[in-house]
Amino acid sequence: MLEHIRYLPSHVLGMHAVGHVTNDDYEQALQPLLEEKVKRVGKINFLLILETNIKNFSAGAWCGNIRLGLKYFTRWNKVAVVTDQEGVREFSHLFKYILPGQFEGYKLEDLDEAVKWVTK
Repeated sequence: MLEHIRYLPSHVLGMHAVGHVTNDDYEQALQPLLEEKVKRVGKINFLLILETNIKNFSAGAWCGNIRLGLKYFTRWNKVAVVTDQEGVREFSHLFKYILPGQFEGYKLEDLDEAVKWVTK
């Protein structure tokens, strides 16, 4: 499930992934918030706290992730992925070579640092 993180500044969108994540989570929880953020701010500063194993993302969720990444291709400004899964943090660094914007991976223990970075 994707839960909206509401304590972030208004120019930052944050989501917390727990349990099983499906395409419906992307379509119902994330996509409307991304659309609203782009309309209001123009660029996307995004914080993802990943406290579920990446294996808990359904195939549809992966497709939703790719679809949203491409839909907002030029809108990504900063993306911080916070997880204790080292491979996921390293994978997030690869996005800086594919998509415009800045991408950083952080450990869960470094959440405060991630929040500071993505909100600047």
